[in-house]
Amino acid sequence: MGRCWLGAGPPQKKAEKSGQWETWQVLGEAGRTLWMGGFISPRQASSSLSLQTEVFQALQRLHMTIFSQSVSPCGKFLAAGNNYGQIAIFSLSAALSSEAKEESKKPVVTFQAHDGPVYSMVSTDRHLLSAGDGEVKAWLWAEMLKKGCKELWRRQPPYRTSLEVPEINALLLVPKENSLILAGGDCQLHTMDLETGTFTRVLRGHTDYIHCLALRERSPEVLSGGEDGAVRLWDLRTAKEVQTIEVYKHEECSRPHNGRWIGCLATDSDWMVSWADCWMGWQLRALSAVGLWFTAGDSHLSVQVCGGGPALTLWHLRSSTPTTIFPIRAPQKHVTFYQDLILSAGQGRCVNQWQLSGELKAQVPGSSPGLLSLSLNQQPAAPECKVLTAAGNSCRVDVFTNLGYRAFSLSF
Repeated sequence: MGRCWLGAGPPQKKAEKSGQWETWQVLGEAGRTLWMGGFISPRQASSSLSLQTEVFQALQRLHMTIFSQSVSPCGKFLAAGNNYGQIAIFSLSAALSSEAKEESKKPVVTFQAHDGPVYSMVSTDRHLLSAGDGEVKAWLWAEMLKKGCKELWRRQPPYRTSLEVPEINALLLVPKENSLILAGGDCQLHTMDLETGTFTRVLRGHTDYIHCLALRERSPEVLSGGEDGAVRLWDLRTAKEVQTIEVYKHEECSRPHNGRWIGCLATDSDWMVSWADCWMGWQLRALSAVGLWFTAGDSHLSVQVCGGGPALTLWHLRSSTPTTIFPIRAPQKHVTFYQDLILSAGQGRCVNQWQLSGELKAQVPGSSPGLLSLSLNQQPAAPECKVLTAAGNSCRVDVFTNLGYRAFSLSF
């Protein structure tokens, strides 16, 4: 390059017989935009676009946040959605192979799925469903793996006004009725029939936007939590709210300096833990808090764990009383079960391992400064790909083949 220039504003366009004046923007300290420029020869001009593309991609990765993850039906692939509206598909089987190379940890394919962030994703037997601002889209897993990333359909819930475009923070599959529940910025739960694509009901009760959903399959009931600080239990048969717990109103759980919000819930009745003969399980969502429900049938004890702004707390569900306060000060943004442990993550690099009694067993560091999403791949079709993945405030997805250490990271 010939004469170069660096300044706080765009230079005047110039030209020389020996070449042309090339300018581009770079991000300086404190978010200031700086401009760089210089005279380049015709030969240099041919590679200029490539250089600018590389710089732009490097800046994108530097400021990337991964909000959501979803494992493929076969268990061998992982989808990750970021704040730029991109979805990347990673091959877990290739990355875990004994012959894996650095290239194996890169996406098989990356495509632009939404105009804004990809806040939530879930997978059906054939489809990947992704949600962003105001709409949900469907993609065929088989086509994506062939790098044919064309959306199958898109749907928008019936919002109150045509100008309303709220973010969709949570997606939840209800297999028994082949439906999808969506919730987010409009403070409502919307149910969509996956067969017809029509919206069949709206559940109203939250007074601020909703962060998370979880399903009690045997009931059938749905749990929701959000900015209003309430965990609400809904009966899908009657479309009525049947229970509300306002966590922040309990003195032992309240942390006013963090706020009252509840950010994620999880429940499942397929896992039995020998603790007070309670049936427990998991289903996870990555967003801006932590909450976890332990649920049981009529003949068993029912308890819950929830948090976010309030402390991470173990609750007795029927009496709505807290029983154990977990000793962690930072707000947790995701939680799930693994064997006889509770795994949580949030502010900070570590995945925390808790005993059900509230004792902190271990903290395993990852590569991201903050974590928003945990995903346990327990697909029976691919036992060799049984891993925990964690993602958040970086372009990397950490992979844990066991809970003792981070094995490696996938990267956009």
